[in-house]
Parts: sequence; structure tokens; C-alpha cells
Amino acid sequence: MQTIDDLDVAGRRVLVRSDLNVPFDKSGSGEITDDGRIRASLPVIRALADRGARVVVMAHLGRPKGADFAECAAGGPSLAPVARRLSELLGQPVAFAADLVGPSAATIVAGLADGQVALLENVRFEPAETSKIEGERTVLAARLAGLGDLYVGDGFGVVHRKQASVYDLPALLPNAAGGLIAAEVAVLRRLTQEPRRPYVVVLGGSKVSDKLGVIGNLLGLADRLLIGGGMTYTFLAALGYEVGTSLLEADQIDSCQALLAQAAERGVEIVLPTDIVVAPRFAPDAPATVVAADAIPADQMGLDIGPASRDLFVSKLADAKTVFWNGPMGVFEFPAFAAGTRAVAEALTKLDALTVVGGGDSAAAVRSFGLADSDFGHISTGGGASLEYLEGKTLPGLTALGA
Repeated sequence: MQTIDDLDVAGRRVLVRSDLNVPFDKSGSGEITDDGRIRASLPVIRALADRGARVVVMAHLGRPKGADFAECAAGGPSLAPVARRLSELLGQPVAFAADLVGPSAATIVAGLADGQVALLENVRFEPAETSKIEGERTVLAARLAGLGDLYVGDGFGVVHRKQASVYDLPALLPNAAGGLIAAEVAVLRRLTQEPRRPYVVVLGGSKVSDKLGVIGNLLGLADRLLIGGGMTYTFLAALGYEVGTSLLEADQIDSCQALLAQAAERGVEIVLPTDIVVAPRFAPDAPATVVAADAIPADQMGLDIGPASRDLFVSKLADAKTVFWNGPMGVFEFPAFAAGTRAVAEALTKLDALTVVGGGDSAAAVRSFGLADSDFGHISTGGGASLEYLEGKTLPGLTALGA
């Protein structure tokens, strides 16, 4: 896998696939609530510009809907606010193209001077970007290739996707991996190749179905798995417990039972919450009470792990030498149900260990609590990509870069 140090970029148009898929305030204010992914993308963009490249950044935002560019663009979301924030962080203007491979992009790219930066509109406004039909992706990739001389892949959050700007485009231009992807791969290798022990994995989030594969694979790697978040309730149901109106994937109960049995056979400790913070409805002002994990009332839903569980999880992390955490322990966006996630985050900052936060909501939670990225060994920019790597899957975007 080549890096940007292997490319002669001065005076050349360098297409950089970044991951700028940042969250926005849900009130519709247009405010970016966590610019961590933009900040993580800065080093490669700045390094290329400093070396005289004409940097053309590509990225996606959200999941646009529509049959063509016009329909997708009308529904949004546009990368225009991201361009403004990128300009502020870089300390230099970032030209923004109102399309991806149309006249605006062509004009913007043609007008770049050495060291200047442009951002193209949301790559997913072009339906071919995410098409399952290879020929459609190839046509879009060829049009993108016409805008550049070199390609740099630096969006780790999308390397698990076989998409035009991630998988098909690198085959058409001399390419290299950016420092962000190189760093992510290096950390994930430490998690999968002779990790320091005890190796503890903390998994949360909403759906157990999203993490069945990674749990199965980690049973051969980790010493201990801590389970929280919405996925907790399917595991509790697998033990025969009432889970009330909590998030439940009934069709995954058998799979959870099988995983629990497999863990017992392999000597891997699975730690489930012993108490739960419940409420009658999903709302920030819902009255919260604490109940035992095996005594959730039928009319209540679990929204966080309880205080005894927080202490239990912290104790199970205390001796760890390697930790991977993906997924919050509860609805951390609501202060009344954020204590479990905060307890895990703060515990990780006190360990003498490699601590890896697996991106997505976990990274957003860390920053919402006022914790610094430097408090952790590594904060990934790709939650889904990290999970698929740990699951043992081949990631198309890495394959395209020769990794």
C-alpha cells in the first residue's frame, strides 16, 4: 500500500476521498454538532496542499434519496456547510462545487492553483456512486478520474463500501492511502494480531443484528465482552427475562443464546448489565427509575445501564491492556440516560492500555462529554468499517489501495 509520500503531487490535481459525514443539530439549525471527522481529514489535505497539490476533496453526507442528481440535491443534505467548516479549520478558502462531475466541478477544478483546495458536492447525489451495477459505478468513476491526475483514499469510514469513489476510481489513477487510513489499519492490526491481554471489548448501540458477526469473530480474540445499549435487551430476552417495551430483535434471540453458549465453551466472559434505567417513553424528560435487569416492568423501556452495572463495567475494564469500544451504553443524547456511556468513556481514559473508540456514536459521545481525543489511544473515524475489519471481512476500499 503506497502512501502520499510515494506520490509526486506538486502542480497535480489530487482527488482525495475523505469521510466528512458529520452529524448536524436535529433542530434543523444547520449546526455541525461534531466536526471530528473534518478535523481528522485535515492532515492529509493540508500536507498535499503544502506540497503544491491542487487538492480536490470528495465526500458523502447522509443517505440522499432520488433517481438522479437533481432529485437527490433537492432533498439534501448538501456539503456546503462542511465546506465552510473545512475552510475555517484549514485557515484558507475552500472552493465549493455545486455538483460532482458537472460544469461547476469542472470550472472549480480548472481554476485551482497549486496549494489550493476544493470540495465537490455530495458524491451520493449521483445514484451511480452507490449502485450495485458495476458498469454504472465505472462510468461515474471515469468521469471523476477526468477531474484528477492522482487519487488518495483517506476516508476510512467508507472503505467497507464497494462504491464508485472508493473502489472503482482508484483503479483508474495512480493511487495511495492517506495517513488516516494508514493509521486506522495499523491500530486495527494491533487489535487482531497478538493484542496485549486482558483484551476487553465493549459493544453497545441499538441492534444486536448489526454486531452478530463481529461478536462471533471476537469470541476467538477477546477475553471479555461487555454488552450494553439497545442490544442488551435481546440478550436479556435470550436469558428468559421480561424486557418490557425495550428495543428487541425477537428474531435474534436464538442467535444470542447460541453466542452465550459459544462464549461459555471458549471461556470468554460475557458481561451483561445487572440493572437498567427505565422510563415509560423515549423522551428526554421521561421519568427515570432503576430496576433489576431481570425485573423490567412490562410498560417500561430500558434506556441506559444502571448504577450497579456502571460499577460492574468499570471493574471489568480495570485490568485491561487492550480495549475496543463501539456503541453507547444508552441514549446518551438525553442527559438522564447518559451516565452509563459516560462511565465507560471516563474509565477508558484512566487505563494503562491501548484504548480504541470505534467511531460513530461512541466518538460523538466522547466529545459531548468534553473528553479530548488525546485521552484515548485512538478514536476511529469509521465505526462500520472497524466492525467489519474485526469481523474478518475483506474491505473493498482497502483492497483498491493495495492493502
